[in-house]
Amino acid sequence: QKTYLGSVCLQYPQYWLLNSHCFCLLKSGMGLIIFFLCAYVPKTEAGHCKWAEVLKDLERIKTSKDIDVSLYTANADEDVKCQELVMRCFFLETQVIVQECRLKNCSKTQDVWNIWKNGNQSFEKNKLTSKKLEKCKECEEYEEKNFTEFVENFVKVMQRDCK
Repeated sequence: QKTYLGSVCLQYPQYWLLNSHCFCLLKSGMGLIIFFLCAYVPKTEAGHCKWAEVLKDLERIKTSKDIDVSLYTANADEDVKCQELVMRCFFLETQVIVQECRLKNCSKTQDVWNIWKNGNQSFEKNKLTSKKLEKCKECEEYEEKNFTEFVENFVKVMQRDCK
């Protein structure tokens, strides 16, 4: 009985403290605004990359042995002014991998699909902001490389955009 009585004795002061100090803020308009801002504002981490999910999926597919395609592969060190166009090229080529995986029933089809879907959604939300500069290449102007080299360059470009 002492244990039960002791816990009741501890709970009442906690209740009183919370009720008098914390909940009084919720009675005012400003308190409610602060509460909702704290509760619903998305948390951002320092150094968080918007391509984090794409990078995870790229890591999963890079060792795939059942994807054997040649793809137009932009150089990871392209001019920064061409960065957005380079990324679009990588995502367009990912669609080729999706089609190849569907034909061959690849083990990594879902990961490849996720990469394409995440990139496509990102570019739909953010319409093309960079204009095609004369020095920027079209996707088909890049050299065709094997799947492994394509993924390596894709990762480098994504990481460069995260910095």
